[in-house]
This record gives sequence, structure tokens and C-alpha cells, in this order.
Amino acid sequence: MKYRSVFDIIGPVMVGPSSSHTAGAVRIGLIARGLFDGKPDHIDIYLYGSFMETYKGHGTDVALVGGILGYDTDDDRIKTSLQEAEQRDIDVNFIEMFEERSHPNTAIISMRNKEMEISVEGISIGGGKVEIVAINGFQIAISGNYPALLVFHKDTFGTIGKVTNIFGDYQINVGSMQVARKEKGELALMTCELDDDIPQEVLGKIKEIDGVQTVSLMGD
Repeated sequence: MKYRSVFDIIGPVMVGPSSSHTAGAVRIGLIARGLFDGKPDHIDIYLYGSFMETYKGHGTDVALVGGILGYDTDDDRIKTSLQEAEQRDIDVNFIEMFEERSHPNTAIISMRNKEMEISVEGISIGGGKVEIVAINGFQIAISGNYPALLVFHKDTFGTIGKVTNIFGDYQINVGSMQVARKEKGELALMTCELDDDIPQEVLGKIKEIDGVQTVSLMGD
């Protein structure tokens, strides 16, 4: 196995006892926060496997909420994130799930307010590293280590090509791309992990494509 830095071996600088159960949980929360792009009024957090068994002792509960509030892995405010969420009038519920998932460290974060709702499923794979494996029921695989673009669009001919043409015009390199749909001709999700950040001008052009409904950027 190749490592990009010493932190891939010893784990990140963090608050909490576990890189998997604490630092990884923070990063899942941070990604969910970025995808929601607003203040949720209500959060349901479904915990599976080892997350469900040890979430209080290892601080997974405060870590997930801390990430949703925007705290990074080394932020001391993680310890009081549940109280902070309450002060912000955010209702948080933890639901213990006994069914097995593909990975023992799995959390599904469901957030909503009056304007929008999103469900993000993440797994903590060790050393503070995470993967996002589903968004709103669409199966995906995003590492969270690179900027990622998520485009919800109608499943019609040419939409994916129009997005990639814009990338080509702005010399944006795509590291990986996935497309998913539930039914032919219905809502689809295109996810692209990129080598560089995307200028706002590019996001604006993608939003103008016929059939594109929402565009979200998941930062590095």
C-alpha cells in the first residue's frame, strides 16, 4: 500500500480517542454540511455496526454533529457540539440500527429544513479517512480527498457530454466520474472527483444546462 503522507499511517491531528470513530465521523459530518449548504432544522443520524455499539464512548455522536456544525478534527468545540446544536435550535436524533451494512463504521445523516432535505451515507475506513457511498439513495463512491462535483439532472441524452465539454473548455482534469440513476428518463446523479477546485464561473455554466436541477461542490 502506498501512503501520501505520514498522516496516512498515524492518523490526523484530532480531538477524541479514535481516528475511525471520531476523526472519521467529523469528516463525514463536514461533507454532509457542505452538501446541504444551509442550516438544518432537524437532523436524524442512523448509526450502524461499530458506530452504533460505541458511539457515546468514542465520541462519534459529538464528532458527527461537530462536523455538521463546521468544526474540523482538531477543534475543541467538538466536545460540546450537542449543546451548541441545541442552542442553534437544531433538533438532533440518534437512531441505533441493528441491520448489517457493507462496512461496520457506517452513518447515514438525514438533514432537512423548510427549503431542502438530503441524506448522506458515509463510512469511516480508518486513519480518519472516509468514503461517501450514497446520497439521497443514489449509490456512489467519493473519497472526500479531492474536490468533487455532484450534478443532479434529468436522465436525458447529452447532459453528461455538455458537462464534460465545459471541463474541457476550462482545462479541468477529471480524476474519476460516476453516473447513477434509479429509473430511465428520471432523476440521475453525476459525480466527478477533480484534480483542482472549480471556479464559480464553471459552476454557473453547468447550472445553465437544460435538465440540470442542482449542482453541489464537495471541497477538498
